[in-house]
Amino acid sequence: MTEPTLYERLGGAFAIAAVVDHFSDAIVENPVVGQKSENPALREWHTNNLERLPGLKFMRTLWVCSVAGGPQQYAGTKPGATPLGLEEAHRRLAIFPGEFDEVAAELGRTLDFFKVPEREKEEVLAAFAAHKGEVTEGHSA
Repeated sequence: MTEPTLYERLGGAFAIAAVVDHFSDAIVENPVVGQKSENPALREWHTNNLERLPGLKFMRTLWVCSVAGGPQQYAGTKPGATPLGLEEAHRRLAIFPGEFDEVAAELGRTLDFFKVPEREKEEVLAAFAAHKGEVTEGHSA
């Protein structure tokens, strides 16, 4: 018998979507990376582009489902493969490594809120951290 995938251990798409929904709302309110961020691009996005938040939640849910071994596919996980790729989607936001780390911390707090077991939490955070270079690429451009 094979071990369940991370996707299965997280509870599948509906459970992942609930986490992403909470996480996404928390990012908007986060003082470091949200509406009160010192980064003008992040502050502007989280203030003037909230009509795009439902779509972003959908994309984030697809991404987590895909990297967790679910049946969903998110093409933007291959650097340079599409304008929806992580580096292109984040380039104009000029995200600094410390800001990325704060988003990761917010993700950790969200996983704790949902009482995600430590093993699964570590796997989700590791998958997130693996893309730090792509997401922060624009801060030096």
